[in-house]
Parts: sequence; C-alpha cells; structure tokens
Amino acid sequence: MNIFSQPSSAARSLRLSAAILWLLASVVSVAATDQAPSPPQPAADVQRLTSQCEQGKYASCTDLGDMYGAGLGVAKDEARAAALYQRACDGGDARGCGNLGLGHENGRGVPKDLARAVALYQRSCEGGEALSCRNLGIMYENGRGVAKDEGRAVALYHRACEGGSARGCSNLGAMYADGSGVIKDQARAVALFQKACDGGAAPGCYNLGVMYGAGSGVAKDDSLAVGLYKQACDADYALSCNNLGLMYKSGRGVAKDEVRAAGLYQRACDGGQAMGCDNLGLMYESGRGVAKDEVHAVALYQQACDGGQARGCSRLGAMYGDGRGVAKDEVRAAAFFQRACEHGDALGCVILGLMCESGRGVAKDEARAAALYKKACDGGAAEACDKLKKPPE
Repeated sequence: MNIFSQPSSAARSLRLSAAILWLLASVVSVAATDQAPSPPQPAADVQRLTSQCEQGKYASCTDLGDMYGAGLGVAKDEARAAALYQRACDGGDARGCGNLGLGHENGRGVPKDLARAVALYQRSCEGGEALSCRNLGIMYENGRGVAKDEGRAVALYHRACEGGSARGCSNLGAMYADGSGVIKDQARAVALFQKACDGGAAPGCYNLGVMYGAGSGVAKDDSLAVGLYKQACDADYALSCNNLGLMYKSGRGVAKDEVRAAGLYQRACDGGQAMGCDNLGLMYESGRGVAKDEVHAVALYQQACDGGQARGCSRLGAMYGDGRGVAKDEVRAAAFFQRACEHGDALGCVILGLMCESGRGVAKDEARAAALYKKACDGGAAEACDKLKKPPE
C-alpha cells in the first residue's frame, strides 16, 4: 500500500485544491512595526536639514535621520541615522524617539534591545505619535520586551486609531474579531477594518475582505471580498494576493480563472507569504493554471515549509515518499512529516503515524504511532481517530 498517495484518505488529502487553506487565511493583527514617514527630501536638502538640526530644530534631525537610514541623497548609514534620531528624541521630537525605538527593536544602527524599544515607543506615544502607540501595542500583544498584556495592547491600538493611524485601527479590529483583550464583537471589527481601509491601510482592506468572505459581522458578499483583496494586493500586501488567488481558483465572487490564480499565488510567494508558495506548488504539481512541473512544485513546497507553512512540509514529504519531482527517499519524507506534525499539521501526524506503524522511513514503533494518531485526532483528523478505535491486529 502506498501510504503517501493512496488509498489512504489522509494521503489523498494532500491532493486537495488550494481552497483547503481558506481557514488559515483569516483575519490578522499585523505584527510588523512601522517607521513614521517623513516628507520626501531631495538631495539638495541634506545641507539644509543638517544646518537646521545643528540649530536645535529637532524635527529636522529626524528627517535627516530618515535620509541616512534610507540612503536618500546621502550614502546609507544606519548608525548615523540612529544618532540623529537620538539627538531628535533628546530634544523632544516624538517621531525621533519612535524611529529610534524601531532601530532598537530590529537592531538597525544600534544594538537590538527590545526593552529599550518599548521605553522609546512609550515616550513617543506619550508625545502624540500615533504610530508609536501602535508599535507599542504590538509589543504588548506579543510580549516582546514587556510582559504580554492584550488588554494594554487594545488600549494602545485604540489610542493609535483615534490618533490617525489607519494600521492601528486594523490591529484594533483584529482584537475585536478574535476577542483578544476585549469582548469579541464582529460588527465592531468590521467598522474598524473599514476605517483602516478607508485610511489607506492595506491590512485593513484585507481583513475586511475576510469578514465579507466569511459573513462575519456583515452580510456575506464574495464579490465585495474580491474587490477588497484586490485593493490590498495592489498595495503589495502579499497575504491578500494569496486570498485573491483562492477566489479565482474556486470561482468565488469572480469568474474562475486558474491562470490568474497561479499568477496571484506567485505574487504572494514572491512577497514572502509561505501560503502563496504552497498554493502555487499545488498548481504546478497538478498542472492547473500552469504547465505541470513536479520539480518546481517540490522547490515551492520546500520554500513554503521553510517559511513556516506546515502543510507545505506535509506536501514535500509526500513528494519524497512517492519520488515525484525528486528522488524517492522515505527517510527524508518522514523528516518532513515530523516537521509538519510538530508545527500543527494533523495530516503530517497521521502519515508519520502510518510510517511508524509500518516501519517505512523510520524504525517500526507502534507506541509512537499511537501517540501520533492521538495528536492528529486531537487536531481534527478523523482518520486518526478511527485508527485509535481500531483494535490491534
């Protein structure tokens, strides 16, 4: 029996269309902190900003720091940028404090120091910089540099949203959608996502699309979801490109177009979304929307797996187990199913259990197989639950 391809219903699940990932492509609270933008400055303004900074005009120090940080009109120098942000912050410029905090959070131009980043975001937020309130909220939501406190995160996202940060509104909406740190309120989440989207925040448009696609807090409307995903994708929000691809792949809210779906998955994958790589791999594996190419499918599943997409690891394991697009190697297949299982993919646990039960790619170990079936069953894999009920032969 080929446990990787058939007749196992668990293995057959590997052949399911990209639509299986719908439940994974859900509302997100954007966890990337941002730097406050400054007006574009021509190279000729470097001298002027330098002079103003030296005269104690601290907002100009921040603008000059932005130029050094991005290499606009001057050679890129993140250490110089950080020094300028420090000078601006010491002089009371809230945006300078926020940008210096971002440097400490990411180790750009200064040593990475999350506690220092939190203190700087706090100072900047208190100085009226809405984006820093959002960034501080992200730190509290995720427990980075400070004890995790979702209630505090909600308060900071609210302050950011009221202060004009559209992304702050999107983050606040995600908290209401999930009921994190606040009583769950889908209608409130929709209103906040709408405000974020209207304010130009692509994650807000994406999240609003998810709500319309699911009919959460608003009447279900796939056509509106498609339009919102397109708006966010056009703004280079890669996760939204993936969801838009799902809509074209399944013909939900738009005419079915697998070629278009593949192009959108490619864009999502290129933008760093492992889910897009996984979905594109499915297209190449099956030859739908693109010419069939199992070697390329393997490369895409590897990219998805390395990017944290557990199902991509399972698919990669199946390719190694079957010897499709790559030399057959059941030991490597088992390693990928193990990786998938450890990252929460119940299907990976099921197939690894089958391998342990039969001694293929791993040492035969029925006790380990039973433990894997238990984990998979708890994760919602019905076949694993059936295996647990079956009396030993």
